[in-house]
Amino acid sequence: MRTATPPPVAPAGDHHDLAIVLFAVIVLVTLGITLWVGRRGSAAEDFYAGGRDFTPLQNGFALSGDYLSAASFLGVAGLIALYGYDGVLYSIGFLVAWLVVLMLVAELVRNAGRYTLADVLALRLRRRKVRAAAGGASVVVTLLYLVAQMVGAGSLVALLLGTSSTQARTWTIVAVGGLMIVYVTVGGMRATTWIQIVKAFLLIAGSVLLTVLLMVRFHGDVGELMRQAAQHSGAGQRYLEPGLKYGASFTSRLDFFSLGLALVLGTAGLPHILSRFYTVPTARAARRSTMWAIGLVGGFYLMAIALGLGATALVGSAEVRHANAAGNTAVPLLALVLGGGNGSTGGVVLFALISAIAFATILAVVAGLTLASSAAFAHDIWAGAWRGRPRRRRGGVPASRRARREASEREEVGVARIAAVGIGAVAIALSLFAQQLNVAFLVGLAFAVAASANLPVLLYTLFWRRFTPRGAVWSVYGGLIPAIVLVTFSPVVSGTKVALFPGVDFHWFPLENPGLVSIPLGFLAGWIGTLTSPEPADADRYAELEVRSLTGAGAA
Repeated sequence: MRTATPPPVAPAGDHHDLAIVLFAVIVLVTLGITLWVGRRGSAAEDFYAGGRDFTPLQNGFALSGDYLSAASFLGVAGLIALYGYDGVLYSIGFLVAWLVVLMLVAELVRNAGRYTLADVLALRLRRRKVRAAAGGASVVVTLLYLVAQMVGAGSLVALLLGTSSTQARTWTIVAVGGLMIVYVTVGGMRATTWIQIVKAFLLIAGSVLLTVLLMVRFHGDVGELMRQAAQHSGAGQRYLEPGLKYGASFTSRLDFFSLGLALVLGTAGLPHILSRFYTVPTARAARRSTMWAIGLVGGFYLMAIALGLGATALVGSAEVRHANAAGNTAVPLLALVLGGGNGSTGGVVLFALISAIAFATILAVVAGLTLASSAAFAHDIWAGAWRGRPRRRRGGVPASRRARREASEREEVGVARIAAVGIGAVAIALSLFAQQLNVAFLVGLAFAVAASANLPVLLYTLFWRRFTPRGAVWSVYGGLIPAIVLVTFSPVVSGTKVALFPGVDFHWFPLENPGLVSIPLGFLAGWIGTLTSPEPADADRYAELEVRSLTGAGAA
């Protein structure tokens, strides 16, 4: 029987230099791409959609790059390392979600929209309140996602430096926030897309390398890998059975169902994923991009399952948890062992390489998220809702619609760049309070908000003939507000040792993920808002949307 490898620790001494050099190379390469691409155009179409000239293969890599975040590379493998079967179920939700995207929204969104989710709604529901609601929900979702990536960056660099100090994590988060601001303000969507392509290639290549080394270590015997994982999990055979994390009680099982619902439905409402469909020239290209993404994402999650099991088998759940309570450092620790273990040159090199790839993953995803949130603020809230409001004469009498002054493309892009700075600052501040949470779990919250606020209004707009502007506004806020309130009063924020505020307890909602309640509320609010609307749905605008979404006639 195999014996466990001695517990790994982060490389010490001069070996830090190699990883730091690789980190620096990643930063310099991505900055070089940004500066090179950023000079090629400053029009709104270049900034928001990258000129719409990417091929399906390129966009498929970019889609998978946007989707395969720190939650995928660090968080999912960490959950599998700590909780076995339950962690595997978590990863399945991420993959199944792409079928919803492929079947329901990819082509239709590409045809009906221009830059953002709100563009799809505005084609039919031409109200400033609709744009403002959709734009605000998009900003909230991307902020939650940003926090997850930056927390992952802090955990990774702290492990690399062999320290658990809060100061190291804090400066890492600040540095990542500064870089993402530069990527967006200088390069826009074109630079962000190329960074995603490079990152996706590195991530998949690194995962393949680790998986091959792991299979060689166990001579291709998956059964032996699973047996060793169970033996070193601290839970025995329970590690390979459902219930280790989510089966302790009826509440935990409900929580898992809520999480799965959020993961499966949330992808179709993620702003940074939806905006990717505008970077290709046609709806057919959008569908082919999604098919490429499904293949790449599916292959990656199969490898993530193996890597999570490998971390438990060769590192041990106790050591993974000791290095990071949420398991975010399981993959780098596994790389250290597969390279030869503590003190070996191969271990240090592989550890540094995988850490650098994970860092590149974080940098690329935060760039895409910041761009999506700044676009939602500038294009939807500032230009579409606030700047487009009617001017008023003296005495408060509305002026004619001709008196409105629409923002120019230059002004809008300028506001988007300023918004990127502000959103980056807010994301940094929030990340400093969430450093002990598992990044995959944080992403689960973002998915829940996306599925609650964005997906209902999108599906109603595309498929319900009677849907009205009031229904749209109610649907967005009817999902967004309950999701935020339930999270605020959940065990995530207070009442547990791993909560944001562990010293207090004001939680009354028992579930960690609000999706089970907030997603139905989003659909219900849109339905009630439509039925109680004083104005009927505009049949002509729905017909225009239907023709355009299905045929592409008049699409941007």
